[in-house]
Amino acid sequence: MKIVLALLGMISFTVIANLLLKTGATTTGGGEFHIMNVVNWRVFLGLASFGVSVCFYFMLMHWLPLNVATSFAGAQYIGVVLAARLVLSEPISPGQWVGIVLIALGIAMVGWSHQ
Repeated sequence: MKIVLALLGMISFTVIANLLLKTGATTTGGGEFHIMNVVNWRVFLGLASFGVSVCFYFMLMHWLPLNVATSFAGAQYIGVVLAARLVLSEPISPGQWVGIVLIALGIAMVGWSHQ
């Protein structure tokens, strides 16, 4: 159970971090990059969220072999893509759906083979 909770914490904080960084990077609008995209509260909270995510990842590395912990960390990619769709209304192409399914299958295979 502690492994599942640590994994969920790592994924959740990584998703939050990515959403905050994306919204922070686009706060000034327009197509131009501006230094204010880097120095705003969303970016700082996003970086802090990545730090919390790393703490959960350290726990996973303590409890699991590195190859399993790293494989489980791949679930972050699924979480970020789905969150971008739900929160930012970013599209998910059919090819991306195939990739999501392949990532999930790979994680499941590593998890099952670890036992």
